[in-house]
Amino acid sequence: MDLIVDVGNTFVKIAVFEDDNIIFCQKYSEVNASIIFEIKNKFDTKRGIISSVRNNEAEVSAILNKINISFYWLNHKMEFPFKINYKTPETLGLDRVSAVVGAMAMFPNSNLLIVDMGTCITSDFVDENLVYHGGSIAPGFEMRFKALHHFTQKLPQIKYENQLIKLIGDSTDNSILSGVYNGFKYEILGMISAYEQQYNDLKIVLTGGDYKLFDLEAKNRIFADDFLVLRGLQQILILNEKN
Repeated sequence: MDLIVDVGNTFVKIAVFEDDNIIFCQKYSEVNASIIFEIKNKFDTKRGIISSVRNNEAEVSAILNKINISFYWLNHKMEFPFKINYKTPETLGLDRVSAVVGAMAMFPNSNLLIVDMGTCITSDFVDENLVYHGGSIAPGFEMRFKALHHFTQKLPQIKYENQLIKLIGDSTDNSILSGVYNGFKYEILGMISAYEQQYNDLKIVLTGGDYKLFDLEAKNRIFADDFLVLRGLQQILILNEKN
C-alpha cells in the first residue's frame, strides 16, 4: 500500500492507496509526523511520497527522517511521464505537476486542460504527444472576497454560503457576491472555450475545493475528480520506484 501526503496552501491531505483504490483519505490543518507515522503503521504502508507547496523544508525533512519506509519528497528532479516545455521548470508548482499526472492517468495520450480551483485557480495544458506547455495562475474564489475588502476602505468582507446568486446585485453585499461568483464562473468557462478553439478533442478535468460551487455544464466534456492531485502523486511514486 502507498502513503500519499499532499501539503497544500490551506489543508494537508493524507491518503492511502491499495493498488488504484483510495482506502483512506483525511484532511488536516497541519502536517504532523505523529499523524503520518500512525497512519503508516495502521495500514502497513511500504512506500510513500510527500508534496508541499509551503515553505516548510525543515519540517518536511524532519518528518521524512522519522518515517521508516521508502519515502520520496516530490521535487523537480524526479521523473515525470511528460516532457516539460516550460521556461522556468524549477518554479513550476508541484501540485500542478501532480494534477497533470493524475489527469493523464485518466485520459492517456489526450489533449488535456486541468483546472484546479483551490486557494488559487490554476490551469495546465498537456498535449496528446505528452508535452506539458504551462497554463495560468489567478486568484482563487475566497481570495477575491478578501482582496475586495483588504484593498478598499468601505467594501465589507463577504463570505459565500451556497446561496443563490443573482446576476444583478441589489445591494453592496449582493453586488460583491455577483461580481465574484459570476466573474469566477465565466472566467473558467471563457478559459475552457479559448482552449477548445485551439485544440481538438480536448478533455477538461476539474479539481480543487471550489469546483463543486459552480455548475459548469456539459458533463460529457468536463470531468471532475476530488482526488486528482493524490492520484497523480501515486503515479509519480510508482514511476520513480520502477526507475
